Amino acid sequence: MKAAVFFLNIVKKYIILILLILIAITSIFLYKIHKERDSISSAAPRYHFYMIAQNSVDPFWKEVKQGIESAAKDYGVAVEFNAPRFNNPMDELRYLDIAITSNVDGIITHVSSNQDFTNLINKAYNKDIPVVTIENDDKKSNRSAFVGTNSFLLGKQAANLMIEATKGRANIAIIVSNDYELDTVSQNIKINGFLSTIKNYPDMKVAKIYTSKMGILSAEEITQSIISSDNNIDAIYATNSVDTLGAAQLIVELNKVGGISLVGYGDTKNILRYIGKGIIYGTVMSDPYKMGYESVKALIDIKENNNVSTFIDTGVKVITKENVLKYQKKAESIE
Repeated sequence: MKAAVFFLNIVKKYIILILLILIAITSIFLYKIHKERDSISSAAPRYHFYMIAQNSVDPFWKEVKQGIESAAKDYGVAVEFNAPRFNNPMDELRYLDIAITSNVDGIITHVSSNQDFTNLINKAYNKDIPVVTIENDDKKSNRSAFVGTNSFLLGKQAANLMIEATKGRANIAIIVSNDYELDTVSQNIKINGFLSTIKNYPDMKVAKIYTSKMGILSAEEITQSIISSDNNIDAIYATNSVDTLGAAQLIVELNKVGGISLVGYGDTKNILRYIGKGIIYGTVMSDPYKMGYESVKALIDIKENNNVSTFIDTGVKVITKENVLKYQKKAESIE
């Protein structure tokens, strides 16, 4: 009898032990499932945004993309990036239409000077899809915000560089572009900023404003005309990166380095090299990384607070020989 009782007690202890082990295993299993669900939940993006750039090869847009990717990671959102390989407004419009049809949570887009952009942005607005324009604006549309640079300030900063380069004495030619993909209004505001600054220097004047066609060759031809003219021009201000590079190349070819002060726009690899060699005195430009980052922030503010500034100024970068090495290292990391 005692043996039977002893045996039953042993069995009960083993049963209790097995039950405790099963409970422990079940608890661990449920804990892991709970953690996995939490992980999946935290990995799921809050919003799905759609970005349309002007092209996919320009270092400027690569840096914009870096800013967008950083913001997407910081704020837990997904951003789909699309762009034609080279400038093609029709491809941009196609991507914009795809984004609207896909009913994404928000759109960040470059805008070319084309009425169809206005119509599509308004179509997105009517579907309650907020649109943030970047680099170029479309004030006529129902876009929610513009993220970019104050063009007047860009012109003023370029003028300050020209004053430094020429010691306040210069006969200046300005080169602007008639590229339909560039914002003409923005270019005019930029020139006004430039003129408003040099007007305080009686020995500085703009002799002529030239309009270039698309491409570096056009800028080279204009620079040839400037050098060959009777206007005694000794300084050039180019308002975009293509014309800046074209003017610099011809100044080198015609052995006019030191004879003509060149102030321009952009931070492409070749432009930075020319700044380092003193061929281009300096350039001004937008801050593409900040543009990308702030555009994502703007969409989140619209989605969550229904409130955002209609113009988010990302400031002006000024590049000269003194700080060009920093930008060259940055350009190498983007390539």
